[in-house]
Amino acid sequence: MHRNLVEKSSFGVKQVAVKLMQAAALALIVIMVMPAHAADDRAVKSRVAPIYPDIARRMKISGAVKIEATVDAEGKVSDAKTVSGNRILAPAAEDAVRKWKFAPGTGTAKVSVEVDFAGVQ
Repeated sequence: MHRNLVEKSSFGVKQVAVKLMQAAALALIVIMVMPAHAADDRAVKSRVAPIYPDIARRMKISGAVKIEATVDAEGKVSDAKTVSGNRILAPAAEDAVRKWKFAPGTGTAKVSVEVDFAGVQ
């Protein structure tokens, strides 16, 4: 009798695991099928060059900083966050992108941009 209960509970756990896997697969399919947020469609109308941090210049640090900007319907940047790049250059890149202007759109969008710090002398 004990063995019969163990087999039944084991069967129940397997059913739950299968259901969870099916739900996860369905969620993944829905995410992949949904249209991408109209983020990359927003053209940059005007850019502001970053102010090169003095410490980065002295240390001869250069490179690109990838920023995710939140752009409102009018094309103004409401937020900018560093996604990747040198952490010494990141604050200057974020400050510059906050001053950029984008093409107007239908709503708020997330836009990925890159700020390049090149030509360290």
